[in-house]
Formats: sequence, C-alpha cells, structure tokens
Amino acid sequence: MTTASWSWGRTRPRPSRAATRCAARTPYPRRRREPCPWRRPDPERPEQRETRRMAEPRIRDDRANGRLEAFEGDTPIGVVVYFVLDEAPHALVAVHTVVEDGHEGKGVAGALVREFYRIAAAEGVPVVPLCPYAARWAERHPDEAPAAPSEVVDAAKRRLRATPGLW
Repeated sequence: MTTASWSWGRTRPRPSRAATRCAARTPYPRRRREPCPWRRPDPERPEQRETRRMAEPRIRDDRANGRLEAFEGDTPIGVVVYFVLDEAPHALVAVHTVVEDGHEGKGVAGALVREFYRIAAAEGVPVVPLCPYAARWAERHPDEAPAAPSEVVDAAKRRLRATPGLW
C-alpha cells in the first residue's frame, strides 16, 4: 500500500499566485478570524467605548495671567494661553494650547477649548482662535464655536504682532 505525498508538484497541483501561502498548504479552508475586541469597540457594550477618554478635568480660568488651565487632582495637565482684547472690538484670543505628556488623546485640549468658548459666550464676546488646535476644533464644532468677525480677527493679529514676547 502506497501513501500519497503532500510535497509540491507530486500529488497536488501548484497553487495560483492569487492563492495565499496558508491556503496553499492546508487542505481545508482557513477559518476567518474575528476582529480583536480591544481594537474596535463593540457598540452593544458601552464599557468598551471611550476607554481612552478621561473624566472631565477640573478647569480654572487665571485671567490675570491669561491662562485657562486643566487639572487632574492637583496636577496641571493642560493649558490654553490667551489674551483679552480690551479695546474695541472686544474678544478673547486663544494663542496656544498645550497638553502635558501622557495626557494626549484623552480629550483634555478639546475640553479646554470648549470651556474657552463657553466663557466667551457668557461674557458676550467672540473668540479668535489663532492657536492651530483651537482653529481646527472650531471648524469641527461650528455649532459651539461661532466665527469671529474679520475686523476682530485683524485686531487680534495686530495685537499679537505688537507684543510677540508675551506668547
């Protein structure tokens, strides 16, 4: 009694280029792998969604120093540096947004910019987002971030150019 050999070219034809190496070696169809549960959140399981987002940070407005700061406990984790246009046209101008290492991607910067727009709305003044992150955030959230008039933006840019050492 002779046994069949599974070596290439003897009893099996050579697979086409379209066939994968694994499929060419196994006589049975390969089982399809399920997606990893930690890579794609399951919409039916809310505890898997938003796992990287941290709890809402405590935010403090330090108007005298032009800083809107986010804290986790007593540790500062993010800041929006800004200035106030006191002369007409009045506005709050976001210049720079920084999130500390280890806290990126957790929604800290978004929470800071959202609070910055809330403060401006409570005071009845527009926000001029000269910070690149704040400008992108405003584009993504047009319902929360109304655009500032062009004369206010021009006044903010003139003030920033006049005092570059402050930022």
